[in-house]
Amino acid sequence: MKQTLMQSIRRGALLLGLAAASLLAPLAAKAQSLSDYFENNVIDLTFRAQTWTIAAAFHVGLSTAACSDSSVGTEVSGGSYARVSVTRSLANWAGTQSAGSTSASTGTGGVTSNNVAISFPTPSAGWGTVTHFFISDASTAGNLILCQALTTSKTINSGDTVSFPIAAVTVTFQ
Repeated sequence: MKQTLMQSIRRGALLLGLAAASLLAPLAAKAQSLSDYFENNVIDLTFRAQTWTIAAAFHVGLSTAACSDSSVGTEVSGGSYARVSVTRSLANWAGTQSAGSTSASTGTGGVTSNNVAISFPTPSAGWGTVTHFFISDASTAGNLILCQALTTSKTINSGDTVSFPIAAVTVTFQ
């Protein structure tokens, strides 16, 4: 059975597909999702000529409680859970609105999406009811990049498959 979840982000759109037991189609996030850390560094880098050393990879994680501009909420733990690392590169992130693009961003879209599947380890125990997703700059702790509530929560059980398919994670700046 295939289900679809939809949301949208105030400063663009972030689409994710979360597969667990039965596949869920891409979902979009709604409301503010960029963290204070990210926003402040973009302002400082762009307008104030300050240095910002960005991590070589971003890490996608899941939470079972509300996030904020400065916190991932209650991150899933135990049962073989680990954030999934996605290296920042043209090969891993599309440069245009179409998946598979490995050229630098062009045009007026301001869109990127994942060119690789983002697959979590198979749960060896239940992870609880996932209510939020986030992107961080570290495999543990680190700085929050963005976080957003899901429209519909998903209970993750032992043995489920949890994956964001190619082109499911889409970030738009406008």
